[in-house]
Amino acid sequence: METVAAMEKVLALEMAYVTEAAAIASARLMGRGDRHAADQVATEAMRAAMDEVEMRGTIVIGEGERDQAPMLYIGEQVGSSSVAGSPGAMDAVLPEVDIAVDPLEGTNLVATGSANAITVLAASEKGGLVHAPDTYLEKLCVGPYAAGHVDITAPPAENVRRIAQALGRGVEDITVIVLERPRHEALIAELRSTGARIKLITDGDLSAAISCAVQGTGVHAVMGIGGAPEGVITAAALRCLGGEIQARFRYRSDEERERGRRMGHGDEGRIYRTEDLASGENLVFAATGVTDGDLLNGVRFFGGGARTHTLVMAYRTKTVRFLDTVHMFDRERPPSVRL
Repeated sequence: METVAAMEKVLALEMAYVTEAAAIASARLMGRGDRHAADQVATEAMRAAMDEVEMRGTIVIGEGERDQAPMLYIGEQVGSSSVAGSPGAMDAVLPEVDIAVDPLEGTNLVATGSANAITVLAASEKGGLVHAPDTYLEKLCVGPYAAGHVDITAPPAENVRRIAQALGRGVEDITVIVLERPRHEALIAELRSTGARIKLITDGDLSAAISCAVQGTGVHAVMGIGGAPEGVITAAALRCLGGEIQARFRYRSDEERERGRRMGHGDEGRIYRTEDLASGENLVFAATGVTDGDLLNGVRFFGGGARTHTLVMAYRTKTVRFLDTVHMFDRERPPSVRL
């Protein structure tokens, strides 16, 4: 047990290093209007950083299939054992790790210099993260105090009332985040009818879901349909924080439905809960702010360095850390460090 806990602690800090590298790379393109370039540099930086981590890693959720993504594709081997010329004798003792990544959640947010862009990943022992097709999930996310009190099959208005009751508040004091999409018009109208507060966002429901499980953010729930890969990473984060996600697959085409069936997700009526999406016992989650947000500060550049703000969590060791890190690029011209 002590060995496993020690490994988890080390891996958590290594994963923070990976998300920080991606955040620094993509933050340099903030406001440049090129979402694809921002995503590309984040992916390249994250992939390079992973090969410095002593592990036998497998990407289970990434940038897509191999023929669609040059790196961080589903099934790609990462970590020090994947580097050409690495000592093969040591590979057997390295931990096998499944990894779910979103090198840059909020590519449009970086392109426009808007808030809440993050680089993020979740890791677990082999088999600890569900393999999800690149499709949609209908999601209901809440924090620890409302966990166990909501039901995705109930009307949204009923869930808002349940959240308010669990928190000992009035419905008008509850804030729900919803992606601003045409598919959510009916959801938004029903939530408004309850008197609850609504925050519409253009991107980044993963970051929003984490916020609902952290006190002080003023966010109490996330509802609506978003990306399935992000849902798995969200589940890892909420499991570490004691929150809850409930989800159902919502396929956009027969091709997606068939891919989901082959991956074991053929029943569209099945409710996936937090433990279904992230079942691992050695879960690690890391996210670094790229632009300033509700939960994390964005990357700040200085002459000769940069400062990052990272959330890193480990499930088994029950740790949640906020890391404020100064990266010195030039030792001859180090950045000034201020509290």
